[in-house]
Amino acid sequence: MKPFMSRGREPESNPPSFSRERYEQSGVAMTCRSFAEYAAMFGLEPEAFHGIAVADVAAGASSFCAGARAAGADAYAFDPRFGEPLGSWAQSAREEIELSTAKLDALKETFDWSYYGTLERHHAERIASLERCLADRASVEAEGRYLAAMLPALPAPDGKFDLVFCSHFLFLYAEQFGYRFHRDAALELMRVCRPGGTVRIYPLLSLAAEPYPELERLLGEIRAAGGRPDLKPSRLPFLPQSTHFLEIVR
Repeated sequence: MKPFMSRGREPESNPPSFSRERYEQSGVAMTCRSFAEYAAMFGLEPEAFHGIAVADVAAGASSFCAGARAAGADAYAFDPRFGEPLGSWAQSAREEIELSTAKLDALKETFDWSYYGTLERHHAERIASLERCLADRASVEAEGRYLAAMLPALPAPDGKFDLVFCSHFLFLYAEQFGYRFHRDAALELMRVCRPGGTVRIYPLLSLAAEPYPELERLLGEIRAAGGRPDLKPSRLPFLPQSTHFLEIVR
């Protein structure tokens, strides 16, 4: 397993941390990330999606599914809040964007803005991603592709997907979800991934910017279930010291 690294830079004497001021979150946020962010986050180029089946699990209001389909993928998204009426779902997402932007503004010196540039651009991209997701969910083409479901049980057959993504859910909410949940969720992501396909999870840190304390134990159970886990570099630095994602080759 590769260690956490700092993208080739010398370690800072006082690395950014949430130890003094942390990003407070009650419950699970409905995030609104774009296809481009996923590609950077998980180290993929857009052409890699052509002709494959992909799943975004705990998708929130991200537009990854719409972008992946535009790139030629057979794409599906899973999230428990897809069972809500579309209008109230979208309003909740808009409120979450404004709330999270205010939190980021208060802690903006903590984060790495090299990808987004500014808080204003980050906010604009969240709005654009939500609007694209909303338009896609309302389209005829997306019928049956946004499924109300919650880990660790997904309504999908064994081995359906070539790539399975879980962004900003597992590990991030380590304080709210225990080890058994993480284990069962990881094994479920593996179940719906075809043999030879990959599961990719980011970030590997909690909201307190702490490494998941049971990671080695979890990797052992993943190996016992036939997976080949590894830490791979991400191209989307943002959380303090979060430079890698977990890849599980099925």
